Amino acid sequence: MNIKNFIEKLKLDIKNEKLIQIALTHRSFNGDNNERLEFLGDAVIELLVSRYIFNRFPKEKEGILTSYRSALVKTETLAATASKLGMGEYILMSRGEEESGGRLRLNILEDAFEALIGAIYMEKGLEYTNKFLYTHLYCALDEIINNKSYINNKSQLQELSQSKYKSTPRYRVIKEEGPAHDKTFTVELIINKKAVSQGVGKSKQEAEENAAKEIIDKVYDKN
Repeated sequence: MNIKNFIEKLKLDIKNEKLIQIALTHRSFNGDNNERLEFLGDAVIELLVSRYIFNRFPKEKEGILTSYRSALVKTETLAATASKLGMGEYILMSRGEEESGGRLRLNILEDAFEALIGAIYMEKGLEYTNKFLYTHLYCALDEIINNKSYINNKSQLQELSQSKYKSTPRYRVIKEEGPAHDKTFTVELIINKKAVSQGVGKSKQEAEENAAKEIIDKVYDKN
């Protein structure tokens, strides 16, 4: 992995190449990995995205701001951003992880992007990091708003279900597959004591969202 090439490609004013290398090292690889930087980067992203959305939409209420933020920092958005930056080809991982498709795995790309933000923040501070996010992440928000993909399916379904059936939806995990660091969850959605749909995701929250979306698309949009 050519760290210098990666830094130049992203036009980063970073001197500490070792920090960037750690950010691009998956836990399956020997040596220091990116888990700690991922932890830091996750917090930095949430703070800066919150500030950006707060300033951009001065008249929106908290609920909408929260929905915008959730859509912008979710796994799919961060992984797509990492993919656009070509990060997958630079990530250090074990041969087994690579052969199983690790360079394209959403959670690995998301973790690497968060770790990269943590590394940039460590060396350059908050405002430099914000400029980087402005260039590479915030631009995704317009498409999110245009496609209305910020809408929270679980919240929408709860309102619809209580109005139609006077019942609150319940979610139950019926299957967990994969190793601890890369699990896939299958969730069953129950309304009025009946299982009405299932959703699959890399987290319980994502699986629940997908289960809610399925029943909204199948049933409620037709009414």
